[in-house]
Amino acid sequence: MANNSIDKKDQIILQQLDVIRQMTERNLRSVGLDIWGTPATKKAEEKATSDGKSQGQQENNTSTGCGKTSTDAAKQAQELPKESIEDLKKELDSYIGLEEVKDEVRDLINMATVWKLRREHGLPTPDLSLHMVFSGNPGTGKTMIARFMARVYHSLGILSKGHLVEVDRSGLVAGYVGQTAIKTAAAVERAKGGVLFIDEAYALTFGKSENDFGGEAIETLLKAMEDKRDDLVVIVAGYTELMDEFIHSNPGLESRFNRFIYFRDYTIDEMVAIFELQCKKNFYTLEEGEGDNDAKAALREFIADESRDETFGNARGVRNIFERILVEQANRLAATENVSRDDLMKITADDIRRTHKGQKENS
Repeated sequence: MANNSIDKKDQIILQQLDVIRQMTERNLRSVGLDIWGTPATKKAEEKATSDGKSQGQQENNTSTGCGKTSTDAAKQAQELPKESIEDLKKELDSYIGLEEVKDEVRDLINMATVWKLRREHGLPTPDLSLHMVFSGNPGTGKTMIARFMARVYHSLGILSKGHLVEVDRSGLVAGYVGQTAIKTAAAVERAKGGVLFIDEAYALTFGKSENDFGGEAIETLLKAMEDKRDDLVVIVAGYTELMDEFIHSNPGLESRFNRFIYFRDYTIDEMVAIFELQCKKNFYTLEEGEGDNDAKAALREFIADESRDETFGNARGVRNIFERILVEQANRLAATENVSRDDLMKITADDIRRTHKGQKENS
């Protein structure tokens, strides 16, 4: 009889673990590409970018020394729906922190709007350079704002598709003579009609040996920015000092990039707010209480401690904390015999402290 009782309890625990695992995996998948959430247009953008990447891989696999490539990947990119500029401005206002960035973006939106109106009324319009340099530490929202600007420029009719293609050095530079220009040109074609976002762009100038082809990528990129200036925006991003060195390493870069936006680190309060937003999106709540039972106080202490490390990663670091806390919550619930809906949603102060303690022990 006792054995039957044990078997039944084990069965219940296994069922609970399976439910918890499924919910956790679903919630983690819904986190999306960044901590602030995924816009409604993202599904179409993901398909366009995925098609472009697949095409780019085919080009890399089938390219020969003679420069043979497959068909134009840009034709596969789907145009995203245009959105209301007022709705986009409201979305911008809803972002946590980024106050200085928001001011710069509002200025760009207003300038582009007036530029478009002058053109519609047959008035002369000066050359409008929309290429930008985003500088700051990782996890400060650079990719998110680049994607947002692609949507803005598309909605204003400046870009024909409004998607974002994100690459780094490996997406532009090849290891053989003659291949880098082909690889860079393919990335540009995938981004045509939208934004080409080059993360850690300074890596293109790190190698100075004769076997490094970063310079070839830059020259190909500069030519494309001129040839496709009516339907392509290039945004380069990375650490502040290194991006400054990168832009001044080539006169062509200096002449084409004249808009600089600095992304400062998030404050502790802003990172706590980002965590709470992530909880709200994924149907979690922080347990309220006094003293040691207050989950928000434990969270603030955890984030403050982690952020002292220069490698923490701002909002990206908050996302990692969120995911690790969910693991601790799942471990606690697995030992609970009757798990309610409220239990599945609640994050306790103990969940956070156990995660904090484990992080300290592993660091």
